[in-house]
Amino acid sequence: MGFLEDKGRARLFYKYLSTVYDRINPFVWDERMRAEALDWLDVEAGDRVLDVGCGTGFGTEGLLEHTDDVHALDQSVHQMEKAFAKFGTRDRVAFYRGDAERLPFADDTFDAVWSSGSIEYWPHPVAGLREIRRVAKPGASVLVVGPDYPNSHLLQRLADAIMLFYDAEEADRMFERAGYETYEHHIQQAKPGSPKAITTVATVPDS
Repeated sequence: MGFLEDKGRARLFYKYLSTVYDRINPFVWDERMRAEALDWLDVEAGDRVLDVGCGTGFGTEGLLEHTDDVHALDQSVHQMEKAFAKFGTRDRVAFYRGDAERLPFADDTFDAVWSSGSIEYWPHPVAGLREIRRVAKPGASVLVVGPDYPNSHLLQRLADAIMLFYDAEEADRMFERAGYETYEHHIQQAKPGSPKAITTVATVPDS
């Protein structure tokens, strides 16, 4: 388990990163990548959508282009304060402070679930994916963006020491263990040489 796959350390990390996050984020996860991912999620007007690990609201902003019923959750109050400044605390988005592995919602609540740049900090990612499946309606679309595993052995050792990086094979194992039957993976990159993201789009099974 990587250093930042600890909830206390991750909260402390984001206390400081939140001050520069919106300036750094476009280098690894930009508007073009977000638009491409939103096309895969295929949110329709009126869909109730959950953003797990919303951070400063970059993914939330994209979701609002498709539906007005957006709910956003994060464990870092410092990240969420940046999102509050963009959207208000109750105006356009319903915000919740909470844990991706213990979502504070009833079963079968959401028409779609989005999570970008969050799974790499979950100590138990399969548990988080199960929670997403629980709160999403049968047949709902789920999209999860995480960091793709690097090819270099040196970078792999560094990545493993920090947080969760994973490839398509490991994503298969995680989603299967979490109870998903249908899913596909896409590799995204802001520009040549920048870190790659692995974006998985899954369908919540009917049972």
